[in-house]
Formats: sequence, structure tokens, C-alpha cells
Amino acid sequence: MGQKIHPTGFRLAVSRNWASRWYASNKDFAGMLAEDIKVREYLKAKLKNAAVSRVLIERPAKSARITIFSARPGVVIGKKGEDIELLKKELAVRLGVPVAVNIEEVRKPEIDAQLIADSITQQLEKRIMFRRAMKRAMQNAMRLGAQGIKIMSAGRLNGIEIARTEWYREGRVPLHTLRADIDYATSEAKTTYGIIGVKVWVYKGDTLGRNDAPALAEPRAEEERRPRGPRRDARPGDRPTGDRRGGPRRPAGTNTAPTDGSDKPAGAGSDAKPAVKRVRTVAAPAAAADGQ
Repeated sequence: MGQKIHPTGFRLAVSRNWASRWYASNKDFAGMLAEDIKVREYLKAKLKNAAVSRVLIERPAKSARITIFSARPGVVIGKKGEDIELLKKELAVRLGVPVAVNIEEVRKPEIDAQLIADSITQQLEKRIMFRRAMKRAMQNAMRLGAQGIKIMSAGRLNGIEIARTEWYREGRVPLHTLRADIDYATSEAKTTYGIIGVKVWVYKGDTLGRNDAPALAEPRAEEERRPRGPRRDARPGDRPTGDRRGGPRRPAGTNTAPTDGSDKPAGAGSDAKPAVKRVRTVAAPAAAADGQ
């Protein structure tokens, strides 16, 4: 099997966008990128029970704006907004600039790849059978509108000594189609036997790129002429009457060219001779010898 490219990186600038949106000079770029990685690791550890799907980091002039996409926004905000205020202060200390934190709710967590992967890893850590966890996640995703899903687990599955890889797929997952909206995520389950890796691909349908125009409807082709079938009152096996165009059959000899140069056929004039009807005569049977 060939190696698989990262579906999100493959579609950047086509149908996907970056998770960090800011500009920096060459000398500041590496430091700012390292800060983003540390912020994401910090939020992942602190908001472990908040079902965080992804974190978007933007850096306007001398400030930062962090958007957290979560399926449980109430856990992030906390009672009367206490937790989010504390989170803002800690992020401001880490980044060294004022930080604005926005919370976005994930409406359908069943078709979010990151949330599916995290859910499976949590079940594996609770010693739930990996096949049951994978198939249940696939059924929920297809029921909520996903057009295809693929889940792969690798490691010491069920605690066996030899590591192996198993995957299940339902629907279609076109990884080579750039316009396909593929949501991809990974997660790790830390079990007593070792680490089990989980990968999830979710196909949500085709989408237009950011600079693409909407597809125009193709003009309908002219309706093809269908062959004329037999008459409704005809019995099966009857030979159809009339010419190929459906009209009544003309008598023989009426297709000859007119002698006077007119447009009418030769037999269409008023002085046309009536057709002669031939009658076959049958001789009467001979009288019997006894005179009857």
C-alpha cells in the first residue's frame, strides 16, 4: 500500500485554510510558531474534558485572538465565566500580548474527525473493545450525514504481544479528489500495554475552493427520437401496417413520378383511372353421376 499524504496539508490553499493566521519576519517566524505549538499543547491538556476540536490562532497588531472550537462550550466558559477569564490571563502571560478568547460550538461532534478520534482513545483507555468503539463511531457518523468514514487503529490491540493495524471503512473516502472535504485527525491512547494510535478520515461531501466559481448547470441535450412502438389495439405477433413513418400504407404504383411535372403523384389527378380489382373465379363443382 502506498504512503498517504496528510489530507489537510494536501488541500491547503485549495479548499482548506491554515490553523495559524499571521505574518512575521524571518527572524520572528520560528519563535512565534513555537509559541503556537506550546499554546495548543497547553489548551489540549487543560481542556481535556471540554471536547476541543481545533484551536485557531490569529495575531493582529500587538495582540492575539484565539478561537476554541468545542462541543462543550459550557466546560470552557465555566461558572459565570470564571474559567475563561483565568484562561485569558494565563495565555496573555505565555504570549506576552493581550489575548482575546472566543468560543465556537461544534454542532455535530459525531462527524468531527478530532472528536471521533479522541472519543475512541478514551474508550480504549477504559478497556473497551476496539472493534466495538470503531464500529459505533462509524455508525453515528453515517447516521449524522457523513458520506464516508475510515478509522484505523495500530498498536497492541487487545493487549496481544505482536502489534498490528486494523481499519474499517464505510461509504467512500476519495483522498485524491482535491474538491472533496476530508476531515482528518489523529489521537493516541495510553494503555497499560503501550500506546495505540488512532487515525480518522471523514468525507463530508464535495466543496468548492475558496477562489472557485459555482458550477454552472450543463445545457440539456435534445431529446432523442424514440422508435415508434406497435399500436395499442394490436395483438402480440401481428405485423404492423403502414409505412415506417406511421401513416397508412399506400397502394402499389402510387410512388411513380407524375408525367405532367406537377407535385402530385401520378394517381392523384381527377382523370386518374380507377384501380382495377382482380377477382379470382372458382369453377363450380361438377354434378354427380346420379343427377344430384
